[in-house]
Amino acid sequence: MSHDHHHMMDHSEHDLATAMARCSMNMLWNTQIIDTCIVFRSWHVTSKAYFFGSCLAIVALGILYEYLRAFQKSLDTRIAIALVASGKGKTRARSGSRSGRSSPDEDAGLLSGRRMFKVAATGTPVPLLLRLVRAGLYGATVFLSFFLMLVFMTYNAYLILATVLGAALGHLIFNSNINIDALLSEESKGMACH
Repeated sequence: MSHDHHHMMDHSEHDLATAMARCSMNMLWNTQIIDTCIVFRSWHVTSKAYFFGSCLAIVALGILYEYLRAFQKSLDTRIAIALVASGKGKTRARSGSRSGRSSPDEDAGLLSGRRMFKVAATGTPVPLLLRLVRAGLYGATVFLSFFLMLVFMTYNAYLILATVLGAALGHLIFNSNINIDALLSEESKGMACH
């Protein structure tokens, strides 16, 4: 009986060790397909078809990420239009001069730290329900961006390609328009555009 018990223990320990060894995590650039684990131990690639399906799922997640970013911008625009239409929000010229220099109040705020709190207090208040929706969208976008970063950190060339392809396709699909006036206006130029 002890021989059977010992044989059973050796067999189960061997199976466990074999299963653990199959889940390969690389910290170097690789093109491994079989036995790649993607983010979770349970997302263990055991065949080429499963790996291909995983790549398609990652492409879809990249597209979803770009959709969420575009939807956030669209939602913010709709909220701003609704607030202006309701009389709660006003369109204002940006502070600062046309030359791009900040006002003396802004400079004092940068030195004293008061500007940081003033930024949060300026603008038009957004109703709580809409703030919750915006916060939920933001949280989902942050989660998805970090998840895709973890996929990228598998250092697997195919998974990296799937991540980039998903982001590029999402950008192609959901960012087909640009705001030329905002891009070319004097006020939108940052420090790099002197």
